[in-house]
Amino acid sequence: MSKTGHRKKEKIEVRGLNFYYRSFQALHGIDMIIYENMVTALIGPSGCGKSTFLRCINRMNDLIDGSRVEGKLLLDGEDIYHPEVNVVELRKRVGMVFQKPNPFPKSIFENVAYGLKVNGIRDRTYIQEKVEQSLRMAALWDEVKDRLDKSALGLSGGQQQRLCIARAIALEPEVLLMDEPASALDPIATQKIEELIFTLKENFTIVIVTHNMQQAARVSDFTGFFFMGRLIEMDTTENIFTRPKVKQTEEYITGRFG
Repeated sequence: MSKTGHRKKEKIEVRGLNFYYRSFQALHGIDMIIYENMVTALIGPSGCGKSTFLRCINRMNDLIDGSRVEGKLLLDGEDIYHPEVNVVELRKRVGMVFQKPNPFPKSIFENVAYGLKVNGIRDRTYIQEKVEQSLRMAALWDEVKDRLDKSALGLSGGQQQRLCIARAIALEPEVLLMDEPASALDPIATQKIEELIFTLKENFTIVIVTHNMQQAARVSDFTGFFFMGRLIEMDTTENIFTRPKVKQTEEYITGRFG
């Protein structure tokens, strides 16, 4: 049993994952298990492969010319890099929130409804219900319910990021990837995002890349430490921060390098 009281169920299993940008190898032999309805944080210095690894989980790296993957990345036991996998369907199951809020230049309502409409949903009542539900889950509904027809670009940075989270969860993904979702936000907005992550894990499996080790310690159940494209150590967050097994992990966490 985990510290959250859940019995752990494997959602994602990574075996011997190598990733290349043309001739440059960015990831080396990553082995990892990500558990369902848990928050897994990935920490490590800039350029160590955290975001590259995150983008492997929904095949965003496919968009980069000359990129290639070796090894296995299993979602519910199925290899997402199998030639027959539908990448569009995969990205419905694995949503993503980026470092900088990126709302569309549309209304608040249309931002959240966008993915539903792109996927062919036309039932207006269903869309309205889904938009409200997603905004509520993203802890934004009470702040925007009276101005859903106003431009999303008029929201504060923190509100925009929660809107992007609402947009991602409207499609009901199973996994939510977050690439430094609070790094562009002020401390109050950051706290709201952290509180949100804690509630969202009831419905989603969350993987978050963060430079902020205090944030990793606060929000995650498991933490993986990356260095130079390798996963140096992965364990419960409590163990990583209080009794790491690898000296390099301890030195990074205590600020002696990185």
